[in-house]
Amino acid sequence: MTATAAEYSQMFAADGTVLRHPDRVPPRYRPLRAWKNFRLLIADKEDTSLVFKIFESLPSRTFLPRVAELALSDHGEQLRRTEPRLPEILDDHVALRRTPKGSLAHAYCDFMEAEGLSAAGLVAEAERLGRPKYPDLVQWFMERSRDTHDLFHILTGYGRDALGEQCVLLFTHGQSPSQGHLLIGYAGAANIKKMVKGSEAPVFGAVRQAHRTGKGAPRLIEQPIRALLAQPLESVRAQMNIPAPTQYRECHRIWQSEGINPYNLLSSENTSQELAAA
Repeated sequence: MTATAAEYSQMFAADGTVLRHPDRVPPRYRPLRAWKNFRLLIADKEDTSLVFKIFESLPSRTFLPRVAELALSDHGEQLRRTEPRLPEILDDHVALRRTPKGSLAHAYCDFMEAEGLSAAGLVAEAERLGRPKYPDLVQWFMERSRDTHDLFHILTGYGRDALGEQCVLLFTHGQSPSQGHLLIGYAGAANIKKMVKGSEAPVFGAVRQAHRTGKGAPRLIEQPIRALLAQPLESVRAQMNIPAPTQYRECHRIWQSEGINPYNLLSSENTSQELAAA
């Protein structure tokens, strides 16, 4: 039987850290607010604060049990000791570049530098919401989940284009179920399909493949990230049971053959071609 919020507030790690701080306000299930923010996200996919708001509006019933399962285990205790905060590890590109060529670390640095991203930047986006922080295991779990997001892109091979982001979200749902991932992933895919009407690209095949891959992969949040970063990228993918994103790549191939830029699906140029094909 699942514990109550009050009972989780009476659970402690070996070092005395409470699982759920008693002052932490339980999230409210607000599907209409989630849908409103999803519509805003469609208009501005770069506003990642909207993603956080969607997840807050669609809390998962299995969230606290998953926090307890990891954070109160011996393995979770070790992760908190050895990797208390991931941004410092992930943003130290000088140290990451010391790993052998072909490592996950090198691929991560290449990706983040090419996209102009940083782990600290994702932290700043989350903190702009002004949500209170609490010294509990829930905070550690949420931050570790947030900080591993960009690693999903490298491990799965999904880019930061519109379809790639939907695929990463559904891969993440397979790892850490939340209605927010389902909403953004599948409704976002439907929006893509609508915007490139007439295209033969298997958009839903791509997101379903990502969803299956996420379910079949070990949870990244439970892995020792520092150790994974030092290993060859292809070895980590094999360990994580992550195959090539064939359907996603097929979408890109078809769109390019149709004269559509996969990284700018909502451009006026693509819209004109959509109308011509209708």
